[in-house]
This record gives sequence, structure tokens and C-alpha cells, in this order.
Amino acid sequence: MCGRYAYILPPDAMLALFKIFNELLYPPRYNIVPTQPIVAIWEQQGKRTGQLVRWGFVPGWVKDPRDFPLLVNARAESMAEKPAFRTALKHRRCVIPASGYYEWMKGPDGSKQPCYITQVDDRPMAFAGLYSTWVGPEGEEVDTAAIVTVEPNLEISSVYDRMPAILRGEDAVDRWLDTRKVGTSEARLLAVPPPPGTMKYHPVGKAIGSSTAEGPELIRPLTPEEAAVAKAEAKPARRKKAASAGGGQLDLF
Repeated sequence: MCGRYAYILPPDAMLALFKIFNELLYPPRYNIVPTQPIVAIWEQQGKRTGQLVRWGFVPGWVKDPRDFPLLVNARAESMAEKPAFRTALKHRRCVIPASGYYEWMKGPDGSKQPCYITQVDDRPMAFAGLYSTWVGPEGEEVDTAAIVTVEPNLEISSVYDRMPAILRGEDAVDRWLDTRKVGTSEARLLAVPPPPGTMKYHPVGKAIGSSTAEGPELIRPLTPEEAAVAKAEAKPARRKKAASAGGGQLDLF
């Protein structure tokens, strides 16, 4: 699962890296959570554009999004068969840019340590995504998106059993976004774990556990002393209800 991530790219960097046609102003964010607006990139009429969408996929056939589960991730292995995602995989693929993401490493005693995960070269990541446009009874339109996830690569397998599908290289991004020429079967081959040796992670403070926390201190690595204290103070985490994942987070429904 990917349920928290950071986006700290300046606008000019996003324009250069992802070749979008429009300029999209989006402030640096260190703690993006489900139901908040996020940046998603897709192609429309031959032009690549950046859009603000709701993180939490809602298929177009849903009558009332408030009665529909919060779909923040789409499993790569089953997205072609799932009614919620199969049309989007064919016609509505997007890229979700990120600087890094968070995952909670579970200890032998059940306690959890938050970790910040990036590429070893610290380059921005291009998450494979799917998007949909939901149209309400009054004609209102809301764009929503989910991040595609895969099995973890070697490094991340010690942290968690899923990770975002990271499109590596300009060609992979181009093919993922080209829904006119690249069909479902070829697109599925792009959503794979990154090679071993390409990812890294470090423990961070427990402040990231608050959905309202924000700021660069959230990604600061803990010192060995701080990590030892955090481990000693950690308690087994309780499971939270899925409905609370985006409580109060700029809901669009």
C-alpha cells in the first residue's frame, strides 16, 4: 500500500521532467494523504497536462461516492480484471510525480516505525496511476486517481509487502501515458517492481502519523540515538478503520 507521500518539486522542475504543456502551481508538500488534491499528469488531445485531482479513485459508474470505498491504490496484478479499474487501465492512465513516500516497518513485537523511502539517486519518482472523472447529478465533475502498487523490490521487502509502481525512464512514462498506441497488456508490463539496488529508506519521526503534520522535518532521518529511543517507546499499532484515512482532509465529496 502507498498511503502517504511527499511532493517537493518546484514547478519548473516538473515542467522539465514530465514535459507537461501547462504550468501547474502546487506547493511543496511533505505529507500528502488520501482525499487531498494531488498532481496527476495525463495526455489530452495529444498534449500532456498536469491536473489537480482527488486522491481516492471513484469510477464513473458510481452513483454516490460517499457510499463507495476509498480506493487510493490499485494492485497491478488484478487491475485489468477489477471492474473499478479495467476501463481506466485501457483509457485513463496517468503519472503521479513524487519525491518520496512513507511506509511503516513492522517490528517483531508488532510495533511500527515510519520510514521515508526514495530512490538511491534522490531523483523524483513517477508513480504509475489510474484516473477517472466522476459526474454528479447536477453535472459537476470531479477527477480522481489511484496509485498502482506492485510487490516490493529487494530493499523495500524488509519494510512492507507492497510499493508503488515506479515508471523508470522517459520511455516508460511515454508508453504508460500513450493509451492510443499502448494497450492493456503492454501497460501491465510497465507496472513492475524497480530493480534491486535502486531504492533506499531511513527512519523518520512519529510526527508523520498525524494527517495534519507538514514541513521538511518530517523527512529528516532520525539519528541513531533518536531511532533507539523511538524503538524503545514504540507500541503495537492498532488497526484504524478505512473510513478514517481521509477524515477532514479537504474532502471533495
